[in-house]
Amino acid sequence: MNQQIIQGVRFHPDQMEEGSYLRHIKAFQHFTQLSFSKPITFFVGENGSGKSTLLQAMAIASHFNPEGGTRNYHFSTYQSNTNLNQAITLIKGSRKEKWGYYFKAESFYNVATMEEEYALERSEHYHQMSHGESFLTLIQKEFCDNVLYF
Repeated sequence: MNQQIIQGVRFHPDQMEEGSYLRHIKAFQHFTQLSFSKPITFFVGENGSGKSTLLQAMAIASHFNPEGGTRNYHFSTYQSNTNLNQAITLIKGSRKEKWGYYFKAESFYNVATMEEEYALERSEHYHQMSHGESFLTLIQKEFCDNVLYF
């Protein structure tokens, strides 16, 4: 039995908007299902190949904020997500996550601002760190077992 939190993602190209640029991304044209069999999956490819687009769609389908953070982060500074999340189905495994986080480099500044607002005095003050330091601090603070990360 596959013990992954997410076993895979099913792709439904017929549910994409007609004329959407998503229909022109080669990776989305040639698969109907992507399976995950290991605890960590890395997406590697050229710019514009759909890596971040797919990760964001998976995060949104998992009820995360499109700009990043936990499921409890409810803010929007700029709507930049695609509708790919409406054209995929996540295949859930038997294991349930305790917590989750969606890392999105482009909007981490906004996530860090919300972290300081939500956490008040418990915040790590990510704005006082470099971009790399803030990501590393968050990872060291939050990474543990049975957690879903995008």
